[in-house]
This record gives sequence, structure tokens and C-alpha cells, in this order.
Amino acid sequence: MLPWVQLGRAEVPGEATPLTLFQRGREFAIRIGPLALMSNTLHGSEEVLAEIACGRIAKRTSAKVLVGGLGMGYTTAAALRQVGPDAQVITAELVPGVVEWNRGPLAHLAGRPLDDPRASIFAGDVGDAYRGKRGAFDAILLDVDNGPNGLTRRANNWLYTPTGLRAAYEALRDGGIFGVWSVAPDAEFTRRLAQSGFRVEEEIVRARRTSGGRHTLWLATRRR
Repeated sequence: MLPWVQLGRAEVPGEATPLTLFQRGREFAIRIGPLALMSNTLHGSEEVLAEIACGRIAKRTSAKVLVGGLGMGYTTAAALRQVGPDAQVITAELVPGVVEWNRGPLAHLAGRPLDDPRASIFAGDVGDAYRGKRGAFDAILLDVDNGPNGLTRRANNWLYTPTGLRAAYEALRDGGIFGVWSVAPDAEFTRRLAQSGFRVEEEIVRARRTSGGRHTLWLATRRR
């Protein structure tokens, strides 16, 4: 079997443990410490998150979508496939190295979504991209952790608190979608979403669409 080869290392602001990029043949993985955060062999459920959420707002004129977390580009690419030619898909990425990887060794995996003229990068925390911005987005998608907790960065915990959820609610236009990806269900998070005013749906999807582990998607709609 081919060995894993480290291609890159990227510091996470405010955290001691860096992200690392590995390759083994055609397989790529981004890790934090020994934990694999994502792989190009397991991205189906991330794409489904964007497909469902953006599919619901795709017919809106000049739709504006915010994606939290670039990863390997799959969520951003799926969002771009759903929305129209006048849409904007803004991807918030805190770690500059991840953006560099997506313009370099990872670019081909998701079809070079950052080359799309509708795509742009917000270099910073996704919470800063929507905090205090009333009615700015038609969809906000969070794929920054393994679920509603700050796994890669403790500061991410704010995103999933009642205060953070209310900020997301206010940043959406009427009928806008707040989508969150998770490796596992979390009944308490479902309750917090509902208490923040959202109409909440949960979807269980397979990691590879038709196989692999079961992941949880929350699709929370701002009430009109």
C-alpha cells in the first residue's frame, strides 16, 4: 500500500494544533493532529447539504449564499451548481493555507470552484461574515466542524449558541435557509434551532450518498 505523504501544514489562528494536508495516490486528506477532518473519498453528504439548501433558493434573483468552511471545495462547488448566473457564493475560510491548497494540489477535486466568477473568499471567521448583517443572505451553510461544536477551533462554539443562531436568523432574508452539517445527530442543537425561531428539518444522509456512515444535516428555515 502506498504511504501517506504530507503536502502541507497550515496554522489555525488561535489554536496550537495545525491543519495538515496528506496525499496517498489519488486520495487526499486534511487532518488536525491525528484526526482526519475530510477526504476526497467522503464528500457526498457535504454536497447534499448545499444541493438541498441552495436548491430551495435557486430561483431567487441575485441569490447570495455564504458557505462556512472551504475544506476541499465540494460544498462551494455544489452551491455554485444550484444557483443562477447572477448569484454570489461567498466562502468564509479562516485559514489562508486551505485557500492556497484549493488553488493548488486540491483544485481539480471539486472542479476548480474558486475560478468561478460567482465565487469569492471571505478571509476570516464565518461568524464575522454574517454577525450584525440583517437580511444579507438567502442561505448560510456551516461545514466548519464535525458538528455543532468547535472541534477545529474553540471560537467556533459561538456559532451554535443561542446568540450565534439568532445572529444567523437575523442575517437571512425571509424564507432563507440555515444549513449545518454534522457527523452525528444532536437533539439539543435541534431544540436550540427551534427556540431561535427557525422551522427545523433534519436529514440523515450517507457519507458517499449511497454508502458509508450516516451524517446529519439540519435545514433550518427563517420564517416569513
